[in-house]
Amino acid sequence: MIAFEVNDMTCGHCISTITKALKAADKDAKVQIDLTTHRVQVESASADVEELADAIKDAGYTPTPVSTTPSTAPAKPAGSCCGCR
Repeated sequence: MIAFEVNDMTCGHCISTITKALKAADKDAKVQIDLTTHRVQVESASADVEELADAIKDAGYTPTPVSTTPSTAPAKPAGSCCGCR
């Protein structure tokens, strides 16, 4: 999974434009877009990060690659900053 943050994506038209641009780069790509977090996730079989980023840029947006790996930091226990209650 390849992910981007696209902060200049603000509406449904932006989603449509970015989706079309990504599908032009890889017609079989699976595209998921969350407008509230400005996150675009792409599962691509044939395009790499640079090709997908270029497609988004060519559509008029500014993609920033982000990590899709979950954080391995341990969760803080509930309570105060040190975890005590």
